[in-house]
Amino acid sequence: MVTCEQVLQELSNFIDRDVDPALRAEIEAHLVRCRRCSVLYDSLRKMLVIVADERTFEIPAGYSERLHAFIDRHL
Repeated sequence: MVTCEQVLQELSNFIDRDVDPALRAEIEAHLVRCRRCSVLYDSLRKMLVIVADERTFEIPAGYSERLHAFIDRHL
């Protein structure tokens, strides 16, 4: 069973589908059980979609501070 720390270390590879099938299954199971990691995964995935989009988006005022505060509180 993987821990939150292990999921965070492998999250980028997981998104890129660059982990072995056994580890992928463990991370998927962890994301179902762990709300904190699931929220972080969803946020990272959405951010990557936005970054891949060539349009320019303005981030709402205070978003970065709220995101960092959320991460600090929950990890």
